Amino acid sequence: MQQLSFRAMGSTINIIIDSDKAAAYPALNAARKTFLRYERMLSRFRPQSELSALNRRAGTGPVRVGQTLWCAVQQALRAARASDGLVTPAVGAALIAAGYDRDFTALASGVVRTSQSVPSPDWRLIDCDAHRRTITLPAGMRLDLGGSAKGWTAALVARRLGRRFPTLVDAGGDIAVSGPRRNGSSWPIEVADPFAPDRGIKLLRIRRGGVATSGIDYRRWQQGGHVYHHLIDPRTGAPATTDLLSVTVIAPNLQEAELAAKTILLLGTEAGLRWLDTRPQLAGLLVGVDGRIIRTSTLEHYCWRAGG
Repeated sequence: MQQLSFRAMGSTINIIIDSDKAAAYPALNAARKTFLRYERMLSRFRPQSELSALNRRAGTGPVRVGQTLWCAVQQALRAARASDGLVTPAVGAALIAAGYDRDFTALASGVVRTSQSVPSPDWRLIDCDAHRRTITLPAGMRLDLGGSAKGWTAALVARRLGRRFPTLVDAGGDIAVSGPRRNGSSWPIEVADPFAPDRGIKLLRIRRGGVATSGIDYRRWQQGGHVYHHLIDPRTGAPATTDLLSVTVIAPNLQEAELAAKTILLLGTEAGLRWLDTRPQLAGLLVGVDGRIIRTSTLEHYCWRAGG
């Protein structure tokens, strides 16, 4: 078992390869470089990133973009379609208005300036020309790829490494698993208690697919007596008001898990469970702001038992 940990995309990234081969470490280092390279392209906090350049040209017409940004935006738009616009990349201006205008490490230690909520533009106004590989943003729209780009990169890295080694990629709690460990067993994954992060509330066993956790318990800041968080509800343009503190979803792939976790968190317990019930391929663990824990019946399949 070989492991590499580093910071990228605003999170701690852990990549684990279940192999003792000498080729594993160079593969880990190449994966780290992929995360760092994509961060340079896709971060809205980097003025020189390709995403920032695209945002600055909103309202000016079609912008030809590189293959990486094109694929990351297409993934974010697929999530918007699948969630009926609840999970959308068109929330950049709303995040800035809420005070999330810099990397969270800098945000937590600096002065936060907030303004009134900014309605999120309709994501369907984003025009993409696949033949010319151009993206056109309407005036005033700012894209934020955030967790979408992070999960997309984690899944990509896990898939690439998985061709050679059993691999698990943990990108700040968004986890992609390439397949079973080399002895055929599952990977143990602990779901943290949002009220006490050092304590686990469920130990999962995952052979392949993705696990994503979305919550309003971590990326939070306080200004003027109000608590703000990073999860914007595009229906209001403000940080979401929800009765859920965190949602963990297991899915056939990480992108689907991440989309589901965010959607359920935004919908709240009642509507979120109805949404989840129509998707039997998913399993969920919901933690309410009141401490209540709800597990779907499908979660039992992934619960750890003696012997793995």
